[in-house]
Amino acid sequence: MNTDDSVRKLKGNNRPVQDENTRAEILASLSFISAVILFEENTPINLIETINPHILIKGGDYQESDIVGADFVKANGGEVKTIPFLDGHSTSELIAKFN
Repeated sequence: MNTDDSVRKLKGNNRPVQDENTRAEILASLSFISAVILFEENTPINLIETINPHILIKGGDYQESDIVGADFVKANGGEVKTIPFLDGHSTSELIAKFN
């Protein structure tokens, strides 16, 4: 998971809305998550190549060809999945509602 600093670099100074510890705790509470690891880099490729995950998941706005590390994970027998967004639940949409 991106650290707060890396989120700010990617999304701007008003992000993240929730701090990294809160976001990590929410993810870790999901029964199908075995670990949450923070990374500072622009992409998680070094982390992906280090831990060699069995499954790599990104949001449904990504095409598999655009997912960093997808080729590595698949070449090592893993799976790459995308999950659909729930309409009206993106952080950007929630921020827009409050502004």
